[in-house]
Amino acid sequence: MLLITGGSYRVLYATLVSLFHIVSINALNVTDPLARTSIQKSYDLTKYLEHQLRSLAGPYLNYLGPPFNDPDFNPPRAGGTETIPSASVDFHLWRNLNDGLRLAENHRAYSLLLCYLQSIDEEVVRTELRRSLGQFCTSLQGLLVSIAGVMSSLGYQPPQELVTSYPPIAMGFGRGNDFLRKMEDFWLLKELQIWLWRSAKDFNRLKRKVPAVVAFRMESREL
Repeated sequence: MLLITGGSYRVLYATLVSLFHIVSINALNVTDPLARTSIQKSYDLTKYLEHQLRSLAGPYLNYLGPPFNDPDFNPPRAGGTETIPSASVDFHLWRNLNDGLRLAENHRAYSLLLCYLQSIDEEVVRTELRRSLGQFCTSLQGLLVSIAGVMSSLGYQPPQELVTSYPPIAMGFGRGNDFLRKMEDFWLLKELQIWLWRSAKDFNRLKRKVPAVVAFRMESREL
């Protein structure tokens, strides 16, 4: 008869949990026990950026002046603003992408949007507004790092750093025309709002795909 002492039971229990964890994780392409934590961090950063953007948008639109600060102002996209990464992708098409592609698209879009925001920051003359833009850019850089971490933890190849001009040549189409420049900035804020809203939903769905046994394993290490 096999006699299991209290200490042996703890070791056996931890071993079984670890084995179950390995089988489950391989089946779901999760290679890092911190994946769930990494996804949660990205979700939290996204929600924080949404909060920052709400605080930033009003003062920045007032800085642009009328008609951009009119709540009812809703113009069609100007010809050159398609260079700003658009989140206006068909819902079903986006959902049918695999997790790796969605994460890569998020990373690419935020990399371009960050370059554009940094170029705006150099042009703003109001000190307080520049400070807010700088803080938002810092948070967005943190989100990029976090997305790359999520990809790595799920077994996807993290994206290479986007090599682009500063600001991107394709962006800034209206830099020679004050109204078109403001129109471009207006659409940048709108697209940022949509990207962040959709990214939060992506991370929330992704978190539900990672089995709870991942977090359970972390607890078993404390036995």
